Amino acid sequence: MTAETESYSSTESYSLTPIGVVRSPFQEKFAITRQPRLAAVDAVLELLPPFALADAVTGLEQFSHIWVQFIFHAAQRDWKPLVRPPRLGGNEKIGVFATRSTHRPNPIGLSAVELLRVEIDGGVK
Repeated sequence: MTAETESYSSTESYSLTPIGVVRSPFQEKFAITRQPRLAAVDAVLELLPPFALADAVTGLEQFSHIWVQFIFHAAQRDWKPLVRPPRLGGNEKIGVFATRSTHRPNPIGLSAVELLRVEIDGGVK
């Protein structure tokens, strides 16, 4: 155990400031594909002020893909240590950290997405 681990407090919390909003055609979770590579859907990541600066995205167009971290804003806030993933038919329970379930202690998600273009027009999109 390191000194850093020993000083960690389980009551410590962090706050995040949203820097943008993802706008997609999906209005409910059941419409979203579980395997994103099976369906190509265009969405827009719109940066919010004060982060919507051209300087902040300079050079981004050189990349084919970007990582997007997000909050599952509509996920239930109760987490479960065991879940029934649909890929197993919902019949078998496995640990939440072995799945992509949204029923996590922190509703944080991470996706690698293809970057089609960067637009700077009254904000950054």
